Amino acid sequence: MPQPFDFLHRRLDSLVAEHAFRSLRSVPLAGQQSSIAAPSDASRKPLVNFGSNDYLGLAAQRFSLNSGLAHGSGASPLVCGYSDDHKRLCQLIADLEQTEAAVLFPSGYAACSGAAATLPQAGDLILSDQLNHASLIDGCRLSAAQKIVYPHRDIQTVEKLLAANRSRYANVWIITDSVFGMDGNLAPLPQLCDLADQYDAIVLVDEAHATGVLGEDGSGATAHMNVKSRIAIRIGTLSKAIGAHGGFVAGPQVVIDYLINFCRPLIFSTAASPLAIAAAIDGVRAIVQQPHLRRSVRASASFIRSSMGLHHQITEESEIPIVPIIVGANEQTLRIADRAMEAGFFVPAIRPPTVPQGTSRLRISVSACHTRSQIDALISFLKSELKS
Repeated sequence: MPQPFDFLHRRLDSLVAEHAFRSLRSVPLAGQQSSIAAPSDASRKPLVNFGSNDYLGLAAQRFSLNSGLAHGSGASPLVCGYSDDHKRLCQLIADLEQTEAAVLFPSGYAACSGAAATLPQAGDLILSDQLNHASLIDGCRLSAAQKIVYPHRDIQTVEKLLAANRSRYANVWIITDSVFGMDGNLAPLPQLCDLADQYDAIVLVDEAHATGVLGEDGSGATAHMNVKSRIAIRIGTLSKAIGAHGGFVAGPQVVIDYLINFCRPLIFSTAASPLAIAAAIDGVRAIVQQPHLRRSVRASASFIRSSMGLHHQITEESEIPIVPIIVGANEQTLRIADRAMEAGFFVPAIRPPTVPQGTSRLRISVSACHTRSQIDALISFLKSELKS
């Protein structure tokens, strides 16, 4: 019986045979000027760094000004931009996601576009949700696989496409956001997993808006919907609930090794800065150690939906901290957003082409930092404006 992701194993094995396999090695961060400070292993001598792209020495200079953290990593991860802290963050993410491994990207956009472009290959088929984030869409476009876009959350169409096309392709990938950022709704992950099992397909999910918020452990919508063990590859961002900057892919070791060796946005991008990595480590630890934060934001999101009479949103999605208030017309949406600013609130007006024509909206993003009095005041303002 073939092992999972056997097609990735085969290509990686060929690299090993050719002595071309690459892995990430932790390189101590740039310290005093061009030197690399010695690691915790005292048996190793300090190294003079001739691998960094810190051409003016500014990252090294700033190192001493910021409690030992450099502003820039200085190089791509495979050169010398990968540090002990990068490695530590990867392990924290893998532990949170309960996967074998994780790898970091300089942004969530790079993680999504890179994974979607690299993993599906020539001879494969991608089925992509119509309202996926632009980063997933761009990655699918770059992939050598064939692509079909299916209507938003349309399980029946996905099943028809699988029935009609599965036998023609080596692998079929179902690629979707878990939480859709403009609507605050969930992908039908359990049903997609059922179809993937039935037709031997692979589900790849972007958890950008769910990581840290949904799930009993805070790991995202796959945990929230009890399909975490059924979706092997999960993408996330460090820039939303984690409160830092960057992105990640978590999954089986073979998938992570494959990305390290073949994913261009990972290989050819400067690694995320040490400051961002330190912030992300704190953020992931907060997800694990401070569950009251996600409980608070989820309760606030549910309260806003209930108070605004958004009964069509009072579902398993009611605790998602993205609350869209559909206004419809662009002009009216902008007018309410302007009045909100005058009243002391920033509520962005989202218009086409970001959302479909006729669905311009106010997009409320709820935070654990919002107080009940602030939320009450926003609700009162919106009710008044929407009546007029």
